[in-house]
Amino acid sequence: MIDLTRLNGHRLILNCDLIRFAEPAPDTTITLVTGEKLIVRESCDELIARMLAWRGSVLRTAWPDAASALFAKTDDLAHKHAHAHPKHDSDC
Repeated sequence: MIDLTRLNGHRLILNCDLIRFAEPAPDTTITLVTGEKLIVRESCDELIARMLAWRGSVLRTAWPDAASALFAKTDDLAHKHAHAHPKHDSDC
């Protein structure tokens, strides 16, 4: 669940699993899977950040050991990739 603000200043708690898409024109308009539309003060970037933070907290709660295992695997893959594909000065 994410905490958002309606245009009138009232607080709104939204289950972000129900979001179909969001549009930033001119205020952030959220369309739910039901077709209902909500307009909020937060920008689309802020909406995405809150959704990612919420999803991350859910995953960390459900699988507390997964984060360290995932980071270890990611670091290992990055290390292998760096040695297999050395960076050149022209690379970004």
